[in-house]
Amino acid sequence: MDTLAEKKDRLARSIEAMDSAAAAFSAGVDSTFLAVFAKGILGDRLLAVTVNGAFMPRRELDEAKALCERYGIRQQIIDLDALSVREFRENTPDRCYHCKKHIFTEIKKVAAGFGTQCVLDGSNVDDLSDYRPGMRALGELGIISPLRDAGLTKADIRELSRELGLPTADKPSFACLATRIPCGDEITLQKLSMAESAEQKLYDLGFSQFRVRIHGTIARIEILPPEFPMILRTDTAREITACFASLGFTHTTLDLTGYTRGSGNGRNE
Repeated sequence: MDTLAEKKDRLARSIEAMDSAAAAFSAGVDSTFLAVFAKGILGDRLLAVTVNGAFMPRRELDEAKALCERYGIRQQIIDLDALSVREFRENTPDRCYHCKKHIFTEIKKVAAGFGTQCVLDGSNVDDLSDYRPGMRALGELGIISPLRDAGLTKADIRELSRELGLPTADKPSFACLATRIPCGDEITLQKLSMAESAEQKLYDLGFSQFRVRIHGTIARIEILPPEFPMILRTDTAREITACFASLGFTHTTLDLTGYTRGSGNGRNE
């Protein structure tokens, strides 16, 4: 098994072979490490491309801007309407494939305008073991996944992020807001907005890892089991319930299984 140092060296050599590159950048753990690491090699020949859409919380967009400013990374933000993609809007089992294809087709256009054919994404080895229909779109479009190709796992990326002193090293995992809506239920701007606002409330209250799944007008909260006592405090529960009611939810529930990665990806729900 390769050591972390060997994987890091493999990653460096792959990026050094590029004249320039455009990297999809969402301010997540993987894309932040990739962007900062690639910036150290390519300098201004790296462009971070951030997609702004209803499927991305405003706080993530703000963090993406702040990170690029902090590390001197050139950034271009593009506005995309995923709801214009029928399969995304209808929330089909392969929704992610069609959405990723739409997004990375546009990122490739931005990359071409930047003068590069190298478009990078932050997929890692762990993504291969999950249900990720979007991976097929990346392959069809010729998107390069240098972290995955170097053999880096999420744990590896967190460790290397700590070495670089990145603020995202221990950042909780995030997924597109569309995953909050069960496969087959229509995705609307209102539902995405409800999910974003509900999760922002949990964020403001200090919860670390969470999802708010939408089932009609019922909100199903997923948090880490160790944080159950926190959410079950009478004052906290009342505050959350009142906030969610103002957003349009008639009932607010807690999933006793706790937060589960991938529970809203279409296969497991």
